[in-house]
Amino acid sequence: MSQATIAEVEAIALADRSVHESRIARILGRTVFGALLGLIVLTAIPYATSHVWWKAAFVSIVFILAILWLVEGLISSSWFRDNWPLVLPVATLATFSFLQTVPSGKQGNNSAGISFTPWNAISADPYQTRFFALQLLALTLAAVFLFSYVSSEKRLRILINVVIGTAVASAIFGILRQTTPYNVGSVLPLPPDVGYGQFINRNHFALLMEMAFGLIIGLLLGSGVQREKGLIYLAALLPIWMALVLCSSRGGLIAMLAQIGAAGLLSSVLAPKGRSDPPQSKILTITQSLPVRLILILALIVGVIFGTLWLGGDRLATRIEERPELNAGDGGLRVGANRNDIWKATWRMFLAHPLLGVGMGGYWIAVPAYHDASGTMTPQEAHNDYLELLASGGLVGFGMGVWFAVIVIRRTRQNMAARNRFRRAACLGATIGIAGVAVHSLVDFGLHVVVNALVFTTLIVIATSNTQWQNEPMKLHE
Repeated sequence: MSQATIAEVEAIALADRSVHESRIARILGRTVFGALLGLIVLTAIPYATSHVWWKAAFVSIVFILAILWLVEGLISSSWFRDNWPLVLPVATLATFSFLQTVPSGKQGNNSAGISFTPWNAISADPYQTRFFALQLLALTLAAVFLFSYVSSEKRLRILINVVIGTAVASAIFGILRQTTPYNVGSVLPLPPDVGYGQFINRNHFALLMEMAFGLIIGLLLGSGVQREKGLIYLAALLPIWMALVLCSSRGGLIAMLAQIGAAGLLSSVLAPKGRSDPPQSKILTITQSLPVRLILILALIVGVIFGTLWLGGDRLATRIEERPELNAGDGGLRVGANRNDIWKATWRMFLAHPLLGVGMGGYWIAVPAYHDASGTMTPQEAHNDYLELLASGGLVGFGMGVWFAVIVIRRTRQNMAARNRFRRAACLGATIGIAGVAVHSLVDFGLHVVVNALVFTTLIVIATSNTQWQNEPMKLHE
């Protein structure tokens, strides 16, 4: 056999191997993407994955998917692409959380006042802090997977529809459970007047509704769907809105009103001056005027501040004032069950540990030392995710959160000016959903529930992904 013939055979063999590897990579990529879609649906079912064993199952599933992602990355040589700047601050926070659990090697009390040797660390509860770090790593990996595999407009549409479909199913289940509690409620039983739908906490349910509400509003307002399909999304919006109102979450209603104001403000940037696209709707033309935008900004700021102050003195989800077994014998003791009392305790805890905090996830065991009350009710969360991050991570952890927020805002602004109309509309919807979460997190802790955290991660990816699509921009029937 001649040397030229041998070279041709080797070239053919290399080409066949390349095709075979590409096929395997595509199969692995589709498997991970499909598993992520199924995971969004799955985490919404068992009480929204709020129990420890379901959280552990979620972490385990994501780490198994990471193995497939690593194999696919070895074949295709494309793991992080150019989205690593967004992942870096979250991964750094997870690493910082692990460092909070490292024993100091010296005797003494930690932030919870415990002198037992394994607790001689920054964290008041090292075991819970490590579990928090694992959950954060799992969510970070889920974001990496989505950045990698939501590589086309078709896949982005599928992802958005899965999120909306999950919210619609949860909304319908909640409405049916409220109207026929003895039949539908037996599927995922909850005590009377506790939670809503499959959620143990009605405020956490509202958070999921807000995120889907924002997605739909953004798609409709940004003309991200064809006109004949718009009625389908309007039909999906109806049960979500009804459930959000019926669940009686005042924080959810305030967040929804803030989302409407944010939609009016953000929609004006969808058609920047100089763009060749025609105006998308009369609403967008109106919201571009300066007086309207100033009014919306003022209303949004006043509404958020008033709502936060209004909810500050509200009794919490435990409804402790309705429990006679506690009220009858409290002897006038200070319970400290409203948000103002808990926020003050959280602030005192931050002042005592301003730099490194008491440990991510260690809030519940450290706060009793700063909660000026009888101890009848001990808060498990700060009911303000910003305050809790400040107290749990100190200025270092809070700085990482600000770092992440700055990158998200920059990426979102870029996508708002994208040439593809559907990308702009999807980014608008995701941003409106994120805005709802940002407002609601002032008075609650809905992101502690896995399904909400996973959907929120999905919104972040939708709003910030800068993947270059291969398909042409969407053509709408004008």
